[in-house]
Amino acid sequence: MTELWTDPTWLASAHAWVDEQTDALGLERTGNAEQPHVRVWSTVLKIPTTTGPVWFKANHGPLQQEAALVSLLAERVPDRVEPLLAADLDRGWMLMRDAGERMRELVVLEASLKRWHPVLDSVARISVAMEDDVDTLLVIGVPDLRLATLPASYAALMEEIDAAPRFRAATDRVAELCEQLAAYGIRDSVQHDDLHDGQVFVRDGHHWVVDWGDACVSHPFFVLAVALEGQIAWGLDDVEHSVDTGPFRDTFLAPYAVAYPHLSHADLVEASRLATRLGWAARAANGHLSVDEESTRRRLEMFVDGRVHD
Repeated sequence: MTELWTDPTWLASAHAWVDEQTDALGLERTGNAEQPHVRVWSTVLKIPTTTGPVWFKANHGPLQQEAALVSLLAERVPDRVEPLLAADLDRGWMLMRDAGERMRELVVLEASLKRWHPVLDSVARISVAMEDDVDTLLVIGVPDLRLATLPASYAALMEEIDAAPRFRAATDRVAELCEQLAAYGIRDSVQHDDLHDGQVFVRDGHHWVVDWGDACVSHPFFVLAVALEGQIAWGLDDVEHSVDTGPFRDTFLAPYAVAYPHLSHADLVEASRLATRLGWAARAANGHLSVDEESTRRRLEMFVDGRVHD
């Protein structure tokens, strides 16, 4: 697929679309576009203008719904997901304003993980706000990893890859955990599914979560698998279990304590514990079409080996 992103004919069509959109927006270009990102699943162009850079993004087939999803999110929660400058929903193309500084570099500069608190609060509030939009999310093509469908998706994954016996043996465990988690009554919603510090940008003091290409419809607490276990728990020095993730987890849970007042803090913590483990099974099933089999195997190991931070 990377050959398409660098094909002169494809690039010419992308540049022509960008020119059309920038002209319509009254943006004056000041130089040639750069292509800093070329991956199997997507590519990005950076276009300099007199008011700052704008960014074009194109996704391959399984992720093309990102343009429609971001458009919907910006309509529902514009204070948390910035509206696109332009979009071609048929081709999955997006034109975006510059989101600012990447949080990854700011975390290192500040030697602090404190920026994760507003990010986790915002992501939780987005999911709460989108609960009534599940049918619309599914219609526009956001992958279905709801608790009711995840067991079948996991079983299908086992047939599609050369899965180790212990991964296959965990199929019934997926169904059991889905049943346990469903008992808390927290509604499925949009879930980013790849929330790390490279997906958050800071501009004018506001934290913007970007790159919704991996987003799915699932239990919203699944986002904690990557954010807590895959990122925050490793701390600033990349040492596993070096950070107490409890305060960060509680920041995420706070909007849910308000939305679900019948659930105690202990209930929410237990639901998050179950979801952090089960989230890796969903991550494997959701992402295997876009990543190599080694990445899928690591995600399955995170699920089966039960590496959950309490």
